[in-house]
This record gives sequence, C-alpha cells and structure tokens, in this order.
Amino acid sequence: MIDHAHDLASVRDATERLLTAAAKLDNASVSVPSRLPGWTRGHVMAHLARNADALVNVLEGRPMYASAEARDADIERDAPRPLDVQLADLRDSAARFQEAGAAPADWSRTVELRGGVTDSASRVPFRRWAEVELHHVDLGIGYELEDLPADFVEREIDFLTERFSGHPDVVATHLTDGMRAWGTGREASTPEVTVTGTGPELLGWLAGRRDGSGLTVRGGALPALPPL
Repeated sequence: MIDHAHDLASVRDATERLLTAAAKLDNASVSVPSRLPGWTRGHVMAHLARNADALVNVLEGRPMYASAEARDADIERDAPRPLDVQLADLRDSAARFQEAGAAPADWSRTVELRGGVTDSASRVPFRRWAEVELHHVDLGIGYELEDLPADFVEREIDFLTERFSGHPDVVATHLTDGMRAWGTGREASTPEVTVTGTGPELLGWLAGRRDGSGLTVRGGALPALPPL
C-alpha cells in the first residue's frame, strides 16, 4: 500500500540532501554541462523547481503544465540564473509542494499528469521523490546511483518495470539483483532475456542513466528500452 505521508517525508529529506550538496557549487559550476544531454546543471535545477510547481498544479486539480512549449521555455528562462537564485527557487518550490501535500485531500482520487497520463494522487509524492533523487545524480556533483536509499531503488525499479510491462517493443525480460526479481516487456509464456545486476545498475539501465555494461545478460542482447 502506498504511504503518501512517508513519501512526502522522503521528498523533504532528498531535497535537503540535494540543496546541501548544490550549495557547495559556485556560479560558474551552474553553467557546466550536466549528465543529461543538452542540459547544464542550471537546466536541471530549473526543471526541478518548475516540476515541484507543476506537481502542485496536479494535486490542486490544474493542468500540470500550460503546454509542452511553456514547460521548455520556463526551463530555458531559468537555467542561466546564479546559484543563490537557483537554490532559493528550489527551496521555495519544494516548500510549496510540501504545503500542497499536507492539505486535507482524497489521496485515492485519480489525477492527470503530463501528456494525459493518469495516476492515483497517492503516487504523486513518490513521483516527486524520483525526480529529486535521479536529477541529483544527473547534476554530476558526487551523488551516484549507489548513494540512493535502498528502499527508493527497489520501488523505482518496481515503477519502471511496471511502466515497460506489456510494451510490444521490449522483449519479455526477467530482472534480478540476486534477492528480488521483476518482469517487464511484452507478454510471453517465458522470459526471452534474463538481466542480472545490482539494484543501482538495474535502475541506471531502466532509467536511462547507464548503458547496461555493468549488467549480466543471458538469452540474448540487452533489450533496448523506449525513452521515458
């Protein structure tokens, strides 16, 4: 069962880790390329701030973004800002998200996200947690997939394997870290491929953060995954 209150607390903790780490940067470091193609660290910080506000919109029953073009324009506008402005915006937008999450609400209701995707309101805090954790890694400032909380790694693997489950372009795949197992890809009587690795390596591949070279594959080639 999803515990949105637990996830809101986890978002708060992850945000504090990110803010503490990012505060050690300087203005020049903000314009350095991040690990995401075409984005600087400033783009990543701007996206995180605007995503917090977008998820407030979701929780309060408004469209997540005015449009895809407006989302992209806001990130481009905010990316060049100096570090102190970026940090203040990240903190303030995070506080707005926590405030929205603390408001009395029916957490079983269905909400609409970007691109017409729907989900339970109770999963919105976890979605924000994933944004903060993975984009902290994307900043390239010393926080790696291996530093992610173990419970987050397991749940994000659950989330991503569910996302690709039944996808006709992904072969039926069995994943395991040696203790837990997941299935994803198109339906089949038996998995076509088995992928083995540590939780962080599996997550890195599923989330498009690693190329899968740290994984062991049996039964064929490492499946190609569609973009998130």
